[in-house]
Amino acid sequence: MAKKSSIEKNNRRREMTKQLGPRRAKLKAIARDKAKPMEERFAATLKLAEMPRNSSAVRIRNRCELTGRPRAFYRKHKLSRIALRDLGSKGLIPGLVKSSW
Repeated sequence: MAKKSSIEKNNRRREMTKQLGPRRAKLKAIARDKAKPMEERFAATLKLAEMPRNSSAVRIRNRCELTGRPRAFYRKHKLSRIALRDLGSKGLIPGLVKSSW
């Protein structure tokens, strides 16, 4: 089980990204638009730099829904390999059969 503080920090990042994502996307579009004047693009870049770092979607870490484990994460199931194996062995994931020979 991952530390609760790490899981909560990641959840705060998700919330901040959800709130500030549209504003961040708008500023990025202005900064990238070559048709806009240089001063306007530079001002958008400065405003983007003033925004909180955790509002960027890149800083969100994929974590297991059950354990919070950050590594060996399967996106399709939103589980780590260990949790996936346990649930698969118990037959709780439809269509998943743990092989043994």
